[in-house]
Amino acid sequence: MARNITMIEAITEAMAQEMERDDRVFVMGEDIGLSGGVFKATAGLYEKFGEERVLDTPLAEGNIIASAIGASMVGLRPIAEIQFADFITPAMESLVQQASKIRYRSAGGYGCSLTVRICCGGGTGGGLYHSQENASWFVHEPGLKVVMPSTAYDAKGLLLAAIRDPNPVLYFEHKKLYRTAKGDVPDGDYTVPIGKAEIRRKGRDMTIVTYGYMTTLCLEAAEQMSKNGVEAEVIDLRTLSPLDKDTVLDSVRRTSKCLVVHEDKRTLGIGGEISAIIAEEAFEDLDGPIVRITGPDIPAIPFAPSLEHAWMVNTEKIVAGMEKLAAY
Repeated sequence: MARNITMIEAITEAMAQEMERDDRVFVMGEDIGLSGGVFKATAGLYEKFGEERVLDTPLAEGNIIASAIGASMVGLRPIAEIQFADFITPAMESLVQQASKIRYRSAGGYGCSLTVRICCGGGTGGGLYHSQENASWFVHEPGLKVVMPSTAYDAKGLLLAAIRDPNPVLYFEHKKLYRTAKGDVPDGDYTVPIGKAEIRRKGRDMTIVTYGYMTTLCLEAAEQMSKNGVEAEVIDLRTLSPLDKDTVLDSVRRTSKCLVVHEDKRTLGIGGEISAIIAEEAFEDLDGPIVRITGPDIPAIPFAPSLEHAWMVNTEKIVAGMEKLAAY
């Protein structure tokens, strides 16, 4: 059976089902217990599993992640929540110097089955410190897996896959999708494979590569351009590390054009890496330049609604990029 539920409901359901199935799984983070989390992603878990498996922590992201790493090394499977991606920097040392390297430095003697849920993304009036979509910080680090779902179905399946993975997985959740992404989600157990992209829309004229909330906007833009006779193929990466480059390259070789869209800043972003892969491995198949639509290289997303709107990638900007690419 499947029910039509929101992404936030799918995330909650995944955690509850896995905690029921595996008593090694527990959750920890700021305000996640009695209050159910700032976005209510952990609502009901405290009442069902108790304070020993739903841990309210101090406002100390570094301590949250360091403690979770220690727990994973003794056989537990922690799910640590970072309330907003902007505040993950105190945990950087633990993530990129410890979690990512434990298996390598111990020659496989230790693992780190750690899932870090990270609320991210702009467009909600959050201002400078509640709006970043900074997954690219971690894609650079071998040893970390990085995922970002765009649908309720993938949200549950990817989270279940992340919790069961023997390696550290950073699970980014765009807050714009929490209650707008809604779809049929199976009641029971299933996983979405980490490292596999999904073609959300078939097309012949160009390939759009994107992920997260931008998938929704790219699909809207593709439908608009379809009225003008341009049929775009939309690829939702779902996993940012390891990248499913085969799906991307196969599509680009068929369409001969590529637009890359992401919300994060432009310089050294994920779009730059995808562009490099295409240029190195599918250059002779291209009939035009690789075009990127991204956030600007500005220190942070402004609080003023008009400035935030100017900063954010939107459907109109994506359509403009598609029109530019279609003209070649």
